[in-house]
Amino acid sequence: MAALRRLTRSRRSTDDRTVLAGEAAADAAEAQLPARDAGSPEGDHTPVPGDVRAAAFFDCDNTILRGAAIFYLGVGLYRRRFFSRRDLARFAWQQAAFRLRGAENPDHIADARDSALGLVAGKRTADLEQICEEIFEPVLAEKVWPGTRALVQMHLDAGQRVWLVTAAPQEVARLIARRLGMTGALGTVAETRDGVYTGRLVGGMLHGPAKAAAVQALARREQLDLARCAAFSDSANDIPMLSLVGHPYVINPDGALRRHARAMGWRVRDFRTGRKAARIGIPAAAGLGVLAGAAAAAVAVHRRQRA
Repeated sequence: MAALRRLTRSRRSTDDRTVLAGEAAADAAEAQLPARDAGSPEGDHTPVPGDVRAAAFFDCDNTILRGAAIFYLGVGLYRRRFFSRRDLARFAWQQAAFRLRGAENPDHIADARDSALGLVAGKRTADLEQICEEIFEPVLAEKVWPGTRALVQMHLDAGQRVWLVTAAPQEVARLIARRLGMTGALGTVAETRDGVYTGRLVGGMLHGPAKAAAVQALARREQLDLARCAAFSDSANDIPMLSLVGHPYVINPDGALRRHARAMGWRVRDFRTGRKAARIGIPAAAGLGVLAGAAAAAVAVHRRQRA
């Protein structure tokens, strides 16, 4: 990838990595699109007759899915012995440290990310894709918010292109988007060589500002007008993405995003009932399906299996 070659690993700034992560996600998303005839009408993609430049962007965790996609993947990988009990203990420690700090410390994020990536280094992409299929078949049947699913379908029925935007691995993002009938997905891109993971990310995680960079990159390539687009998320981390579009929507928001939405006059929809579910996991360990958030749950799974 040309952009990857232009940036040496030792000199990349945070902004460089953010842009590179966004461009890599857009590259991966566009690569999955069917070829389009440049001379064919695009009326099927428009919410308003003649408008070919609108789309909708949906966050995944706690917006479309109850909980975190990477949490479910982490538990699934543990059950399939994709990583060891020793690895599990390390992730559990990292998750405990994160919860005690109560904030996303950059050093902690980097440690968790690097540990996660180390587990998939040398493994075949095809193997992980097959495991994703097995793990998410029951998850998607049970964990999708019906209210958000209806919003996705509303945009599809209007002829809009609809994209999933998530810090989860591109392999997971693509599967979820396909099962929901969406146009495609923007997710964290892991570097591969000859169909094998190298243990590095392209740029960095698709989280926070990187999501906004990915949406901007895709909009530029697909000739979208972001002022005509909509975006949906539950997290204050996605304020950069929500702020890009003309129609931001807040779904099942955390407290910080709810306050921001109130101040900005953004529309809020909450599909939860009773007590708000705790947010599961952290985006920090979204290396490739193994994260600190999954570790705590996997420990519990292991204990139940032994009981």
